[in-house]
Amino acid sequence: MKKELPKVYEPQEVESRVYETWEKNGCFKGHRDPERKPFTIVMPPPNVTGQLHMGHAMDCALQDILIRFKRMEGYAALWVPGMDHAGIATQIKVEEELRTKEGLTRYDLGREKFLERVWDWKHKYGDRIVKQQKKMGVSCDWDRARFTMDEGCSKAVREVFCSLYEKGLIYKGSRIINWCPHCVTALSDAEVEYQDKPGYFWHIRYPIQGEEGRYVIVATTRPETMLGDTGVAVHPDDERYKDIVGKKCILPLVGREMPIVADEYVDMEFGTGCVKMTPAHDPNDFEVGLRQNLETIRVLDDNGKVVEGYGKYSGMDRYEARKAIVADLEEQGYLVKVEPHQHNVGTCYRCHSDVEPIISAQWFVKMAPLAKEAIRVVEEGETKFVPDRFSKTYLNWMENVHDWCISRQLWWGHQIPVWYCDDCGHMTVSREDACECEKCHSKNIHRDPDVLDTWFSSALWPFSTLGWPEETEDLKYFYPTDVLVTGYDIIFFWVARMIFSACEQTKQPPFHTVFIHGLVRDDKGRKMSKSLGNGIDPLEIAEKYGADALRFNLVTGNSPGNDMRFYTERCEAMRNFANKIWNASRFLMMNLTIDKCELPEKLELEDKWILSKLNRAIGEITENMDKYELGVAAQKIYDFIWDDYCDWYIELTKTRLQGDDEDSKVRAQQVLCYVLTDMLKLLHPFMPFITEEIWQALPHEGDFLMLSQWPQVSDSRNFPEEEKAMELIMDAIRAVRTRRSEMNVPPSKKAHLTVATSEKAVFELGIPFLKKLAYASEVSIVDSGVAPEAAGTVTVVTHVAQLSMPLAELVDMEKEKARMEKELKKNSAELEKLNTKLNNPGFVNKAPAHVVEAEKERAVKLTELVAKLQEQLQSM
Repeated sequence: MKKELPKVYEPQEVESRVYETWEKNGCFKGHRDPERKPFTIVMPPPNVTGQLHMGHAMDCALQDILIRFKRMEGYAALWVPGMDHAGIATQIKVEEELRTKEGLTRYDLGREKFLERVWDWKHKYGDRIVKQQKKMGVSCDWDRARFTMDEGCSKAVREVFCSLYEKGLIYKGSRIINWCPHCVTALSDAEVEYQDKPGYFWHIRYPIQGEEGRYVIVATTRPETMLGDTGVAVHPDDERYKDIVGKKCILPLVGREMPIVADEYVDMEFGTGCVKMTPAHDPNDFEVGLRQNLETIRVLDDNGKVVEGYGKYSGMDRYEARKAIVADLEEQGYLVKVEPHQHNVGTCYRCHSDVEPIISAQWFVKMAPLAKEAIRVVEEGETKFVPDRFSKTYLNWMENVHDWCISRQLWWGHQIPVWYCDDCGHMTVSREDACECEKCHSKNIHRDPDVLDTWFSSALWPFSTLGWPEETEDLKYFYPTDVLVTGYDIIFFWVARMIFSACEQTKQPPFHTVFIHGLVRDDKGRKMSKSLGNGIDPLEIAEKYGADALRFNLVTGNSPGNDMRFYTERCEAMRNFANKIWNASRFLMMNLTIDKCELPEKLELEDKWILSKLNRAIGEITENMDKYELGVAAQKIYDFIWDDYCDWYIELTKTRLQGDDEDSKVRAQQVLCYVLTDMLKLLHPFMPFITEEIWQALPHEGDFLMLSQWPQVSDSRNFPEEEKAMELIMDAIRAVRTRRSEMNVPPSKKAHLTVATSEKAVFELGIPFLKKLAYASEVSIVDSGVAPEAAGTVTVVTHVAQLSMPLAELVDMEKEKARMEKELKKNSAELEKLNTKLNNPGFVNKAPAHVVEAEKERAVKLTELVAKLQEQLQSM
C-alpha cells in the first residue's frame, strides 16, 4: 500500500522521526559476517568538552557518506564512534567552573576528589556532541561508542607504555621542552603553533673578566632569560675572538662569571658573532651546553615567573621582569642598542599563550626507530593519502621528527604507570598498580603524578577501540580499518602517531587510506573563530534548512584537501533541491497506479534515454565515490536529478501519463518509479533523511532504503543510439525555447515549426515532444536545405537541424522590430565606447592587467550580442 506524501516537505519533523526509526531497528550496527568483506571507519574522537562546529559537521558528513555507500554496496560496514578525554581542555574547563562557582582550586579538593568532579562533568555534558551528531544523520554503531579513558582503552595505554619502556623506546630525561605557563604543562612539538610577532633585538655588553673596558656584545629577543646565562660562545675560526676563548666574562646585573667557549654552532656572519648561552631556556644552547660542559640554571618557574635568588626580579612575571631588566641594563650602561625584529614565536595550541622553552624532567618517546616503519608504509603505498600531496607533508615531518614529550603536568588523563621507591630510589614500571618496589620490596613508594599526553591514547584509537591488546574477534575481522577521514591540520598531532603506533604494536598500518579534507571557512575565506565572531552553528542551519541541505552544501564543490567557503545562501539552494525532489516524487505518486517498481518490456525513446543516462550516472558516480571524489559525485547526482529527471523526463512523460493509452501510461509510471528509486539510492548517502522518507512511500522491497542495494551498471539499460537521438531532439527544443525567450514570446503563443534535417527519422519520433515543449502548433519534418527562407521567418540552428517559425505568428512585427533596434543602438554605442577605451595606449599600458583583460572579455561579449541582434533584425 503506497503512502501519501504531504504537500510540503518539513525536514524538522521528518529528520528526527526517521533517525529514531533507524536507531530503533538497529540499522547502524556493524556485524562480523564471514560471507562479506569488512569496511571499517573509526571516528576521529571529538573532545568531551566539544560541541558541534562546522568543521565537525563536514567531517561527520564525509564519513557518513562513505559508510552509507559501503553499507549499500554490501560490505559489513562498521563505523566506530567515540570521544577523547581532552586532558588540558577538560581540566581547564572544570577548574574554571570550580573557581567561578565555588571559589576553589583543584588543590583545595585534592587529586581524588577533583577527578570525581571531572567524571561528574563528563557524565553530565559528555553526550552533548553525540546528540548533535545524531541530528546530522551520523549512522555509526552507537553501541560500540568508546572513550579514551574507558577500561579497554586505558588497558591499551598501559600496555603500550610498558612495552615501549621495556624496548628502550620510552625514557625519562631532563631536556628542553615546550612549556605553557598558562596551562602549566609541557607540550609536544606538534602542540606549538608559530605566529609571526613583532619584537626586538636587545644588544648587551658582557664585560671580559680582568680586561677593563673590553667586552663582547650579544643580542637577545628574551632579556628575562639572561639571568640564566652560563656562557658565551664564538666560532672556533673567528679571528676576532681567538684570544678570548677560554677566558671568562661577567653576566651583567647578576655578576656571574661565565666561560667564553668556541663552538661551531655559532654563525660568524650573524650579528657580532658572539652568542649568549642559556642552556636551561633554549634548545640550541642546551646542546652547546652539553658539548661545552656549561652549567644549566633555570630562572623561570612553571608559571613563567622569575625564581628565588634574583633579588627584585624574583616573583616577577616574565614580561614584567623583561621591562625591569632592560631598564636596569640601560641605567647601568650595558644596553648598546635596541632593534625592531619580526620573529616566529611559539604559542600554545590550546590557550595561545607564548610557549616558554624550559629544561624539565619529562617522559619521552624515542622517535627515530619508530619513524622508520611509519615512513616505509607510506612510501611503499600500504597507506595512501588522498590527495597524494599530503604524503609529502607527512613524510617530511616523519623524516625530521624529534623525540616526543609525552608527560603532562595535569591530573585528568592516564596517569603514568611508574612508581618511585622512597627508600632505594628504584623506578618500577608496571602494567598493574604497584604495591611495592620491585627491587627492594619496600612499601614506601609513590606514583609519578603526571599524566600522558592525550594524543598518546588517541594514537592507539584504530586498534584499542576494537579490543586490543586482547586478540578479539572484532580485531581479527575489522582491523586494519579502511579509511581515516580527517583535516590536514592534525596530520602531525594524530595521523602520524596512529601510523607509527599501529606499525609498532600490531605490525600493520592502521588504515589503507587517509582521506584529507580542508577547513570550513566563512564566506570571506577567514577561519571561523570565537575571536572573529564569524562561527556558524551547524545545528541552527540544520534547524532552518534541514540537515540534508547542510550536508549537501558541505560536500558539493568540495575537493579533497582544499578549504571551502561556507555560504548560507547555498543552504537555501540545497533546500530548494530537496523540495524539487519532494515535488517530483509527489507528482509521480499522484499518478501512480502500480504497486511494484520494475521495468516494462516495451520502452519508448524517452524511456531508453533516461535509463541510459541513469546507467552512465551510476557508473561514474560509483567510480567517483571509490576515488573519494565526493564533491564530483554529488554534483553529478544533482545534475541528473534536477536536469535529466525533473526538468526533462517528467515533462517528456506527462503526455503519456495524462493520455488515454492505459498501457503506455503504466509503462511510463514503471520507468518513472524505477529511475526515481535508483536515483534515491544514489542520493541517499548525501541526503539520507528525505531519500528514506520518499522511498518508504514508494512501492519497494525491504525495510529501509539505507539497507538496500547500491545501484549497479547494467548492459540491458545501455541505449547509446536512442540516447543520442533523444539528445538531438532536446537540443532542438532548447534552441527554439531560447530564441522564443529572447523574443519575449509567451509559451501560450504557438507557431508552426518546420524542421529541416538529415535525421528525419529521429525528428519524426520527436514530434510529440516538439509540440509540447517547443510550443509548436504543428511540426513539419523536411530534408536539409528545404527550410523556408522567406522574410518574416525566425530560424534557429543546431548541428543537425534548421528550425524555422513564421515570425508573424509569434510577435507584433513592428513592435518587436522597434524593440530590437533600440537594444541594438544601445549595445552598439556601448561597444564603440569600450573599443575606444581599449584602443587608448594610456589605458592599456597603465591599468592593471586583470582590469584590461576583463574589459577585453566584455568587448567580445558585446560584439557577439550586437552581431546576434543584427542577424535577428535581418531575419525579420
